[in-house]
Amino acid sequence: MDRLKSVIAENIIRLRRSRGMTQAELAEILSYTDKAVSKWERRESVPDIAVLKSIADYFGVTVDYLITEDNDVPAESVSSEESEKIQRQLRRRSFVTGMSVLLVWLIATFAFVCLSVAGKTAVFRVLPFLYAVPASMIVWLVLNSVWFNARRNYLIISVMMWGFLLAVYVSLIAVGRNYPLMFTLGIPGQAIIFLWSRINRHTRDTSHN
Repeated sequence: MDRLKSVIAENIIRLRRSRGMTQAELAEILSYTDKAVSKWERRESVPDIAVLKSIADYFGVTVDYLITEDNDVPAESVSSEESEKIQRQLRRRSFVTGMSVLLVWLIATFAFVCLSVAGKTAVFRVLPFLYAVPASMIVWLVLNSVWFNARRNYLIISVMMWGFLLAVYVSLIAVGRNYPLMFTLGIPGQAIIFLWSRINRHTRDTSHN
């Protein structure tokens, strides 16, 4: 088993370096953490068969190639059409995600202009931008969960939570209420998000041991 770990690790390293890729970039394509890729390459664990198939498909090789010793990098793996297709798909998804987030801010800007024309105070006029923060995070969270690596979700959720608390706080100020203690709600919320991220990361990493 140790020999198999070593062979798979050497082949993954060789293929990854042939593309000039970092561990994080490979992890992004496979929807895994760079920590998991690092463990494969350090011979601490091996990918399961489904992941081996994904790696083989991406680099234009077979699963047998990944578990066989003394392989050269096949010429077709460097200019794999499948690799280019995946890269184009990632760029397209990134573009759609960026445009969706910008659409939220466009709506917020329109609301700001309307409130300004209506003669609202500065506190009211800033509210659309404050609510745009959690709203855009929700959009990003959904698309990131569907298309990208979910390890970013914990950061996105944290920004969404604190942004929502700030928006509600300023909304209350706008109607003559000041409750700064409401930010204490974010402390247990952040603790839950942190523990959730640690549990999910541990579960994913141990599943590859």
